[in-house]
Amino acid sequence: MNRFVCVHGHFYQPPRENPWLEAIEQQDSAAPFHDWNARITAECYAPNAHARILDGEGWVVNIVNNYARMSFNMGPTLLSWMADHDPVTYQALLEADRESQARFSGHGAALAQVYNHIILPLACPRDQRTQVRWGRRDFEHRFGRPPEGMWLAETAADLASLQALHDEGITFTILAPGQCRRVRAWTDDGAGDWQDTPGTVDTTRPYWVRLPSGGRIAVFFYDGPVSQSVAFERILDHGDAFAERLLGGVSDDPPRPTLVHIATDGESYGHHHRHGEMGLAYAMHYIERNGLARVTNYGEFLALCPPADEAEIVEPSAWSCAHGVERWKSDCGCCADPGRGWTQAWRRPLREALDWLRDELATVYEAHCAFADPWAARDAYIDVVLDRGDEALRSFLQGQGRPDLEGAALREQLHLLEMQRHAMLMYTSCGWFFDDLSGIETVQIIQYAGRAVQLALPHAPHVEHGFLSRLREAHSNLPHLGDGAAIYDRAVRPAMVDLAKVVAHYAVLSLFEDFGPHTAVYGFDLDREDAAVHTSGRRTLRIGRVRCRVRSTREEATLAYAVLHLGDHNLSGGVRAFQGDAAYAAMKAEVERGFAAGDLAELMRTLDRHFLEMTYSLKSLFNDEQRTVLGTVLDRALEEATQVSTRMHNHHASLIRYVASTGVPLPATVKSAAAFVLNANVQKTLSAERPDVLRLKTLVDEARALSVALDTDDLRQAAQTHVDGVARRLADRAPDAHAFDDVGIALDVLDVLPFDVDVFPLQQAVFAQAKRRRPEMLEQQQERAAAPAWLGDLERVAARLRVRVG
Repeated sequence: MNRFVCVHGHFYQPPRENPWLEAIEQQDSAAPFHDWNARITAECYAPNAHARILDGEGWVVNIVNNYARMSFNMGPTLLSWMADHDPVTYQALLEADRESQARFSGHGAALAQVYNHIILPLACPRDQRTQVRWGRRDFEHRFGRPPEGMWLAETAADLASLQALHDEGITFTILAPGQCRRVRAWTDDGAGDWQDTPGTVDTTRPYWVRLPSGGRIAVFFYDGPVSQSVAFERILDHGDAFAERLLGGVSDDPPRPTLVHIATDGESYGHHHRHGEMGLAYAMHYIERNGLARVTNYGEFLALCPPADEAEIVEPSAWSCAHGVERWKSDCGCCADPGRGWTQAWRRPLREALDWLRDELATVYEAHCAFADPWAARDAYIDVVLDRGDEALRSFLQGQGRPDLEGAALREQLHLLEMQRHAMLMYTSCGWFFDDLSGIETVQIIQYAGRAVQLALPHAPHVEHGFLSRLREAHSNLPHLGDGAAIYDRAVRPAMVDLAKVVAHYAVLSLFEDFGPHTAVYGFDLDREDAAVHTSGRRTLRIGRVRCRVRSTREEATLAYAVLHLGDHNLSGGVRAFQGDAAYAAMKAEVERGFAAGDLAELMRTLDRHFLEMTYSLKSLFNDEQRTVLGTVLDRALEEATQVSTRMHNHHASLIRYVASTGVPLPATVKSAAAFVLNANVQKTLSAERPDVLRLKTLVDEARALSVALDTDDLRQAAQTHVDGVARRLADRAPDAHAFDDVGIALDVLDVLPFDVDVFPLQQAVFAQAKRRRPEMLEQQQERAAAPAWLGDLERVAARLRVRVG
């Protein structure tokens, strides 16, 4: 067969981590999820690893890993997050690449990506090299093989960028059709006439691009119209129509090997288009089942059909800017929402400020770097970023010829290398893509710059002033937000963290959470050296000292702390440098005597004297823990309010129901109180491991009778959490006579609720049980007592979930 098809998904999220904590803090705009990475994983990345294929009656007949049948790249910073926060999906990606190698003649589905999605044509040569090397090394670390292809951020390319890929052993990349200027037959000497291809390049074949070094790299120009239809039309609603559209422009039996291929943001398959992963899964199934084309990936097709032609690209160019790469440096007119009428004049001064900072930091780095080749050391530092353990650091130092570095000298070098890491993170492309300087993506890259500035200050105290003076030239479209320097003061300075803030967080949180002798707090490690707790009524005093270390830079110090809790949100605390055993013991004894004496005013004066001022409070907690602690405090008050309101509601319940039955509107206060009580009790019922379905039905019926609106968003999330938990438990459960009991209860719960809840996790878990366990249970029906009941329960819950298990 000469007709081949390949679908490429560019799966990417910008790095969102707080640069000081090395973790993503809660993002309210992603609710009900913790952050946008979590939300898009739930909507897209995880479903594509377990995509449902339906039959004509809407029943699930198969669940497949889309990643194994497509070409994909996933950004290194996103993969790093996923490895920690969704290891199941992460492992599914790695398994998909292994499966695809077996499917596609040894060629894996996964492509590498330039490390943190910078616009390579706008980067200096050394940053181009490091971005490609880090992207390649990260890929090898995760997928266990060298990458064949590499995705360029926004497909932004020029010859220098392609040369950087080639220099690191990358054999191909993917570009937009509009990035091709002209083509001709390939000859070694570069002879032959060019044919201009303004938007008309034949996308069904690969091309060589001749490089300045005399080498060459293969380029695939994707099918623009079909890719656009995936991204911006509803073509994914029907998998068979998607398949026909993919193949519509190519004859059934072309005379030469012909590749139909598209490239889009991978988030099209599930996030931008709900259930888009199902459309993709069915399209691949439809093509293979009907023998319409051979599904392939770029590596396999390139090996089967090497380029016979040469292309010259438009320099520089990208898939998301009609003006080359101006979107990432000027007010070119490209933006997310033209209807606002905003200017993007802030882009140029922002890039100029960052370029100035980059060059200043390069000077600092070269002047103080202890390695023979500073930039080769930065290239190799990716191995330390991937593994913060002591062994990886020792290996890095050995490779750089400086195994002798330790103590303060080592910490200085790690500060410089981290400064350089953040000096690259500050160029993440999303910082310029959207419409205003105050957007979260732009604030994020300014925070990375702020972290780089902080790390540089011991050697270059002038850089912050110089950077801010240039940021003042960048102005938000929202006058009240001011310029870049104002945004820095408002969003970067408060986010900065030092060891004292980390210990203050630890001290305050210790009032609500028990810590062991060794505690990890985001990117910090704390070792408890001493701790004491004293209580008197509602008052609690915690006093102690800890050794705190920054995991990335090995900066460390011992600090003493004291925190006094007076109940609820009322607390204050202080942190000071450890001044020796004698001074610490004297301070601790005096504070403990003051607490025991019960004189609060005198105790506060003692604490203020030792800790200069008790400046830390609940607000000193980092964002997520602050919300958790405040939630705990509020939950206590809410539980009291719920109990009181429930007693009052129950006391007058018969009267309330009678009034409602007459059609007379309930007074607003009565209805509001009823809504509070009913919603709280439904929430409590759903939070049980095995909800009481009869009680739940009674509550829902009462809400309906009283015309009380249930809080759909919160209750749907509670129900979804219950469904997800049941699915997780089933996935790990061995066959027994009660294996599906909780699934049945969960489905009974969903039958009662007056809103929809996603049952996909249950479908997936039941399908997996059927696929893995059903054959053996069928064979063991006579010998295994639980087998008949298990098989019967499987059939019943599968039918309720519309899953074929035969």
